[in-house]
Amino acid sequence: MNKERKLKLFKELASEAHACRICEKMQDKTAVLSELNGTIFPKVFFIAEAPGRQGADRTRRPFWGDKSGENFQVLLDSIGLEREEVFITNTVMCSPRSDSGANRRPARSEIRNCSLFLKRQIELIDPRVVATLGSVALDALKLIEPHSLTLKENAATAIEWNGRLLVPLYHPSPQVIITVRNLEQQTRDFSVLRLAIESAE
Repeated sequence: MNKERKLKLFKELASEAHACRICEKMQDKTAVLSELNGTIFPKVFFIAEAPGRQGADRTRRPFWGDKSGENFQVLLDSIGLEREEVFITNTVMCSPRSDSGANRRPARSEIRNCSLFLKRQIELIDPRVVATLGSVALDALKLIEPHSLTLKENAATAIEWNGRLLVPLYHPSPQVIITVRNLEQQTRDFSVLRLAIESAE
């Protein structure tokens, strides 16, 4: 598919996502999906959990404007990847909030509702390498193509999934870095992603 055709279809998909109001608790939110998500010819297709309140929901650019975004940038830099070489999306395109306005984990129904948008992004962009950031994103892929992977058992390993290389990674949020997988460990994980990208080129 040529670049112009692919870009046209991507813009149509983004418009559909922006118009979606199916999730009752996110009807006042707008999907974070546009050319700010990255190139539609990426070296790696990242999937995170959801747009953050201070990050992507505010800036409209995934992993931009908050501490998770700063950590993600450090990890990209560690393997020499530019933002212009990747595409970043989320399990749910809109920002899930609690009653107090804080970030919250997306509900299973919200993940299901958004899974077709995620599936269509993967099919259209057709990346050779997919990297999930966190367990929510890894589990969400089961709705597209079943797998039995877990973050605990399969983190930082390159596995064939849906005709692509899948690399499950931890989320670079401050909470995860403090309690589960520090930045040094995540940097080592990203070196596996770099090898997967090189093997796919």
